[in-house]
Amino acid sequence: MARNTVSRSLHDLGLSAWFGGTLANAVALNPAAAQASSPEDVGAVANAGWDRWTPMNAAAIGAHLVGSLGQIQGNKSRLAGQKGVTSMAVAKTALTAAALGVTAYSRVLGQKVSAHDKVAVKSGTEPTFGTPPEVADAQRQLQMLQWALPAVTGALVVVSAFAGEQQRASEVNRGFAKRLLG
Repeated sequence: MARNTVSRSLHDLGLSAWFGGTLANAVALNPAAAQASSPEDVGAVANAGWDRWTPMNAAAIGAHLVGSLGQIQGNKSRLAGQKGVTSMAVAKTALTAAALGVTAYSRVLGQKVSAHDKVAVKSGTEPTFGTPPEVADAQRQLQMLQWALPAVTGALVVVSAFAGEQQRASEVNRGFAKRLLG
């Protein structure tokens, strides 16, 4: 098997930034924004943080996707011949698609919130009684999605670790033997 360090690095670094950045923003940025001096500033602080994260997140996702394609290319023979690798690749692809969908929808909702910069909110994902309905609705959805995205990308990290285990020589030999013997 040839080395594919560049694609593996892009895959892993992109995924770790995607996972870690969204988790950090959910754990720290959204609640910390509530410490702003006024309810109107809370939304502005959260929006500024998420708006700064968006380009980095896009780069991380791009790196992960490029690395994923490189991993598929570099593991074509294992995909074709080693039992269990194709189902793992399908699971990774499904999780990646889900993470992309959650990310895209979160961005759409985030843009709705960010368009109202000086609106009173309780935190980055919690409206107050006076928050306009369209912002409050978007925030309520973001409150759930801020945890869904780290959950899905975290699952992707776990499946990727399993994929790495499948590359052990003993696993490769066993997987090819199972494929040949049925």
